[in-house]
Amino acid sequence: MTAAPIDLFASAIHLYQGGTIRAGGRTADCGRDGWRLTVVHAKTGADVHADHWEVHPDAEEVVSCLIGKFRLYLRPEQEGRPEEEIRLRAGTAAIVPRGRWHRIELDVPSSIMAVTLPHGGRLERRTGRPG
Repeated sequence: MTAAPIDLFASAIHLYQGGTIRAGGRTADCGRDGWRLTVVHAKTGADVHADHWEVHPDAEEVVSCLIGKFRLYLRPEQEGRPEEEIRLRAGTAAIVPRGRWHRIELDVPSSIMAVTLPHGGRLERRTGRPG
């Protein structure tokens, strides 16, 4: 295998259980044993679907701020409780627990990296004020 630069804003990195790593399309399925690393440069809330909650029932997710500043919100597990807010700035990350609904609101345009399983994730439209 020849080492070459990979455009992380156009490709995803697929990480496999056996130690193999491949670059490929953002929507390509890397199978049941693979994880996907994606990077996005978000200029507006639409770039991070701020008007939706997201959940990954089959795995945890690492969400990292590479450049910029944003807030990661975790939906309360009990009705009537407030959302948990995690402020991320360049060089920081948070681990979203398996099955926990979450969303992002940008403070400034930001480059965001996420690592999770490429299957099973779902979106649900937020009610109330969009981010």
